Amino acid sequence: MSGDQRLEAVVSGEVQAVGFRYWTRLQAEQLGLVGTAVNRDDGSVDIVAEGPEPALQELLRRLRSGSTPGRVSGVEAVLTAASGGLTGFRGY
Repeated sequence: MSGDQRLEAVVSGEVQAVGFRYWTRLQAEQLGLVGTAVNRDDGSVDIVAEGPEPALQELLRRLRSGSTPGRVSGVEAVLTAASGGLTGFRGY
């Protein structure tokens, strides 16, 4: 959609094997976002989400809230223009 943004975030901490990707998918779906949450070899999770900027900011707030599964020690995030081509939200 026109005006949509893209959030690319790397979430570090104890975020694998604790239901973090599933939780992230639920949050994204509640906010009407599309994208992916993928485990990285270094133990972090890579998140790509697209949608309206306010919804992306809310997802980012939730990721940093301390109410996630596991323990988030850091979130590095960048917002850019959406590239499109994503449907639904998947956690791999």
